[in-house]
Amino acid sequence: MRAHLSSASALLALMLCASAAPAQDSAAPAETATVPAQPSDKNVPELSAQDTSTTFKVRVNLVEVRAVVRDAQGQAVGSLKQEDFQLLDNGRPQVISRFSVEHAGAPPTVIKQEPSPEPPGPSIALPKRYVAYLLDDIHLQQADLAQVRNAATRHLQTLATTDRAAIYTTSGRVQLDFTDDSDKLQETLKQIRPSSIEESEATKCPNVSYYMADLIENKHDQRALQTAIQDAMDRGCSPPPQSDSAADIQAALKAAALVAENAARRELTTGDHETRLSLGTLDQVVRRIAAMPGQRSILIVSPGFYNPDDLQQQSEVTDRALHSYVTISALDARGLYTAMPDISARTTNPTILPDYVRYKQDAAIADADILVALADATGGKFFHNSNDLDLGFRQLESLPEYSYLLAFSPQNLKYDGKFHNVKVIVKSPQKLSVQARKGYYAPRQAVGEAEQAKQQIQDEVFSQEELHELPVEMHTQFFKTSDENAKLSVLVKLDVRHLHYRKTDGRNNNNLTVVSALFDRNGNYVTGIQKVVQMHWKDDTLDSKLASGVTLKNSFDVKPGSYVVRLVVRDDEGQLAAQNGAIEIP
Repeated sequence: MRAHLSSASALLALMLCASAAPAQDSAAPAETATVPAQPSDKNVPELSAQDTSTTFKVRVNLVEVRAVVRDAQGQAVGSLKQEDFQLLDNGRPQVISRFSVEHAGAPPTVIKQEPSPEPPGPSIALPKRYVAYLLDDIHLQQADLAQVRNAATRHLQTLATTDRAAIYTTSGRVQLDFTDDSDKLQETLKQIRPSSIEESEATKCPNVSYYMADLIENKHDQRALQTAIQDAMDRGCSPPPQSDSAADIQAALKAAALVAENAARRELTTGDHETRLSLGTLDQVVRRIAAMPGQRSILIVSPGFYNPDDLQQQSEVTDRALHSYVTISALDARGLYTAMPDISARTTNPTILPDYVRYKQDAAIADADILVALADATGGKFFHNSNDLDLGFRQLESLPEYSYLLAFSPQNLKYDGKFHNVKVIVKSPQKLSVQARKGYYAPRQAVGEAEQAKQQIQDEVFSQEELHELPVEMHTQFFKTSDENAKLSVLVKLDVRHLHYRKTDGRNNNNLTVVSALFDRNGNYVTGIQKVVQMHWKDDTLDSKLASGVTLKNSFDVKPGSYVVRLVVRDDEGQLAAQNGAIEIP
């Protein structure tokens, strides 16, 4: 049950253009044609390609779980088999219906290319991973931001050719969409500046933090209020008593209380705004990266920020990330942190200084809680308590040498939208640790079979997993129509003799949905073509006339440049084939 990708919605509205023909013996592409049908009682053509309604047998609610298994030394283990794993859904064992091992060091896939009128350009590596770096310029101080920028600059220079990076800031003032252009990434980092609207401790009078403001206004903490009142009086934020009389002292205390309460309300308004803005930006980044093919992760670089109990955006962001198969990791930009008030803002009354220290320590822990929660809920990692930010970037964004993709279809799933806990267990005598997503959300309502099939195809188009359940090959050719235009053709060869068929009225019946999708070099969807191919082969045609298979041809008008091609083929039995490729047109 993969995430519904908003940017993929255009795929469902593609024009269904179609042509199909038996493959030629030569290497040249086949001309588009239809295999002539032999006379039959119902005069059904043996092969046709058209826009048609098809009834599918659907493998519903497929849940994918990517797992990394490490030994006692922290090294990724790549020798495990499917039988070594057990999947639990809310504690109930599940049948693993799909299993694959991914090796990060494996060579990139390149599509087969037929001879072209123009000499082919150099092949490009397929983008495999998308990383969005979200720098919290709202809460980062200038000194911490400088350290973060230097470490990020060094880290971005180590990205692989199959990586695409984007840079965003919580304020939204600086952003760069996914790219492999190192110069643009470096230049974007240089533009980031602190963007907080909150006053510094040195200028606050009294010194009320967002954390203290929440205690005072929302939790009615009298000790926090009394600390702020005393600070207001000691630092002259409110008028002093006119005399030592009880009445004057009481009036001064009331005035200081009013100042403290007003300061708490202002701080709470500012803090709420900045927290909502930060979480709102994170939500937008989740939405953006969810539309990218391949592995998708977000790295938040932040000192953390407070999220009072009444702000529910955090759970909404987590839910969206889980639905979209997006991993969120976090780097605590404070490094080794000691919670001490700003000395320039330190109160002159030593009796309340311990309270300020305690509130700042508690606030520091609360600020980090949101980073811990986001990482833990989405299967990410949290790096903290270290000044080695270079190590932090490496640990959080380094691809494990081996990972496993497990999938299962939940049994007796209720359509109630509830969260399901998923646990991956490795059956091994060795001491192994497993990192994987924590769960998934059930759909809120049952979806029709045809709609589920469309969603499955769409999800596979925006995946990068290669599937070989159907005998399919992909080739390409291109030719330049001018210096600024080209024609790119995707040739899909089907070994139709080895498909599964339903026998009806002496015919071998099956239907194929074939989607060829084009992405730019950074993974942005460009265009696609969908064909529905109906097959009603007679026995003699299938046995003797289709030895070389059937070839479909999809053509795209493109500009010169680098492209990623994604092919997905699905039959009405629910079998899938999916292939990736990359091509560069000079």
